[in-house]
Amino acid sequence: MDAVALHKSGIEFRSPTPFNEWTEMTVELHASRDNGKIQCSGVVIACSGSKHGGYRVSMVFTSMTEQAQLRLNTMARSQLGSG
Repeated sequence: MDAVALHKSGIEFRSPTPFNEWTEMTVELHASRDNGKIQCSGVVIACSGSKHGGYRVSMVFTSMTEQAQLRLNTMARSQLGSG
């Protein structure tokens, strides 16, 4: 898995430290193409791994503005290489 996998409804990322499931948090995503930013609030739904190999954290977004959702959809499509 890459360091970050972006989806229309969430994100998966690597972390050197674990996160408890159901932890609520906000992440800020930066688009490299236009220097745009999106703040996404969500909840951790899974965390697996070890302190030696790192952790894979899965987070689902819980609330976003319509504008942020549209930007996220564009970012997710761009990452996947599809139109």
